[in-house]
Amino acid sequence: VQLQASGGGVVQPGGSLRLSCAASETIAGFYLKRWFRQAPGKQREFVASVTTFNITQYADTVKGRFAVSSDIAKNTIYLQMDRLKPDDTAVYFCNFRHMDASGPVDFWGQGTLVTVSS
Repeated sequence: VQLQASGGGVVQPGGSLRLSCAASETIAGFYLKRWFRQAPGKQREFVASVTTFNITQYADTVKGRFAVSSDIAKNTIYLQMDRLKPDDTAVYFCNFRHMDASGPVDFWGQGTLVTVSS
């Protein structure tokens, strides 16, 4: 499956962006869909996740400001980001996980850059 992330850009502190991650095929079989981010000079970190049953989890740094959702019909997940801060500046990656006989298998999107700056 190919994942295409989009929606990044430059926004002022306090602003909002919505990221999308579109899959080339149905996402119904992926039990876990996640967003990660990587800031310059830092390791990739978990941001948010949504399961097949729409159970969501968030990193403490984004809880209450970001919201993850999925649209099975559109094979797409979203990350609504509100009240953005300069520390949110990073390349954001989507990740889909499913299980096969050998264990969990991960697919990654190419990343979309979010810059929060005045």
